[in-house]
Amino acid sequence: MDAARVKAWGLGFGVFSSVCFGTSGAFGKALIEAGMSPLQASWTRVAGATLVLVPVMLAARRRAAAAALRGRWRLLLLYGVMGVAGCQSFYFVAASRLPVGVAILLEFTGPVLVVGWTRFVLRAPLPRSAAVGVGIALVGLACVVEVWSGLRLDMIGVLAGLGAAACQAAFFLAADRAVGRIDPLVMTAIGFAVATVVLAACAPPWTVPWHELGMEVALGGHTAPGWLLLTLLVLISTVVAYVTSVAAVHRLSAPVAGAVGYVEAVAAAVFAWATLGEHLSPVQLAGGVIVLGGAFVAQRSVAAREQVIGELPVMETAGLTRSSG
Repeated sequence: MDAARVKAWGLGFGVFSSVCFGTSGAFGKALIEAGMSPLQASWTRVAGATLVLVPVMLAARRRAAAAALRGRWRLLLLYGVMGVAGCQSFYFVAASRLPVGVAILLEFTGPVLVVGWTRFVLRAPLPRSAAVGVGIALVGLACVVEVWSGLRLDMIGVLAGLGAAACQAAFFLAADRAVGRIDPLVMTAIGFAVATVVLAACAPPWTVPWHELGMEVALGGHTAPGWLLLTLLVLISTVVAYVTSVAAVHRLSAPVAGAVGYVEAVAAAVFAWATLGEHLSPVQLAGGVIVLGGAFVAQRSVAAREQVIGELPVMETAGLTRSSG
């Protein structure tokens, strides 16, 4: 297969992956409104994905998994707690109290937090464009939450969305540490297994309203069986999304794969509008564009610094095992 065709397939996988990731907010919110708590919805999602991913990992990467658990267990624990359990749970809390489009935009400020961590905690010099990207993203964020109106949005939802962003930032940093050290499938499967255990302590399986899965659940102006929505959340929004994300990164350059990932935020807003009837105001839509533009500039600035010093970019290699909504 020639290079052009490989890249075309990679782009297709990347867009498809982002669209699949973008469906999670609507499916999860429908289950939450049917009676599950955000943490219960998050647990059922990661537990279902774990049941699929761990057997695949054991069949294909058993030795790599054993080596990773021996030498990198702390990093895997951090990834599972923050990158999977924390990110997805905060996102579902935010999506349950805010429009899905706003929740995903709040989460996508994660790259801005990575810039802050790199500059003020690691004290590493960054290009001026990084500060410009942060400033642009913050202006967009102000539009999304409409700060001039005294934050009309639910404050708990906004804080949860920013919590998801912080967890996404931790995921990016953990993924950077794992590049070349932990196989992507191993990191994903073990991360989900860790998240399943952690969330089980917060949302015990026996408290989940399993009977809701046998009932019709409202999805906008339509209804669907609860078990079908959960199946779609696990298989499409999680397993297929992660697999196609890996396939995309293997066929594209890191910068292109990182850029394609921003389709997820657009897909989440569009899918929530189509299925749940959620609308964003014109100002929020404009703010969303500004947020994504600023986050992208900040991401590329950090990536450029990493490439200069001879390392793989922290935020673009993270596409190997994404943790977002």
